[in-house]
Amino acid sequence: MPSFDFASIYRAGDVVPQDRGRGVRSWPLVTPETGSEQMLAGFTEIPVAGEIPLHTHSSEEFILVVEGSALVRVGGREEPVQAGDATHVQPDVVHQFVNTGTTPLRILWVYGAADTTRTLVETGETLGHLDPYPSDPAPS
Repeated sequence: MPSFDFASIYRAGDVVPQDRGRGVRSWPLVTPETGSEQMLAGFTEIPVAGEIPLHTHSSEEFILVVEGSALVRVGGREEPVQAGDATHVQPDVVHQFVNTGTTPLRILWVYGAADTTRTLVETGETLGHLDPYPSDPAPS
């Protein structure tokens, strides 16, 4: 990855995806390991009919749907979203993405802190942002 004093260029094809469990994979791009001090950013792919568990984060999150369609549950609401739609979720707000489309759902995520954590609603367990999900899916 080319790096400069003022910027870096990230090529998704150069990043090894992380298996998150449940068929979910993430491509972390901007992380402390790549020199970030204040934010995290990357892509996540959720398989057809897949979902991530209900959770919160310790920092605010911006999510852009890049490909596919989903049902987003956020703050007690449910909204359909599709490619080009985005969400902004404040810290400690419960949210979830469920792939409702016929193709993998691909989202771009950006967090406002490099040390962001994720707390699962079902268990109350707090994990690192990219730690694997529990193996058994929680009911929707």
